[in-house]
Amino acid sequence: MSPTESEGIIMLRGLTTVVLFAADVTAAARWYTELLGVEPYFVRPVDGPPAYIEFRIGDYQHELGLLDSRFAPHPRPEAAGGVVTYWHVDDVETAFERLLTMGATAHDKPIERGPGFVTASVIDPFGNILGVMYNQHYLDVLGR
Repeated sequence: MSPTESEGIIMLRGLTTVVLFAADVTAAARWYTELLGVEPYFVRPVDGPPAYIEFRIGDYQHELGLLDSRFAPHPRPEAAGGVVTYWHVDDVETAFERLLTMGATAHDKPIERGPGFVTASVIDPFGNILGVMYNQHYLDVLGR
């Protein structure tokens, strides 16, 4: 047992919220509503259009937030980069193609990383990297 576990503190207990940035949160909300098939459950306006919108999605109702770039803690780099969050999908090829038809651009084409693990990623129309993955481990955990 690690020192933090023995003290009753567990670091990184689970994914709570993934936040993506967009200069036009209203357009991003429309795009993600179409992609996800659900309406946002939380909207925070700031003197006009929404500054932050949040969706609950997936088997564990994880949160996907869209934040107006004006409120980003650091300036956005010119090119997409940084962390890639992968969301489990049942068919990576189909999800990847759907994202491309919706206006995303290929970042990393579908590739098998090992038995039961296939990943791909796109750059959404707002400059964020969005990863999709078929992950057998995810399904094993979900089935428990």
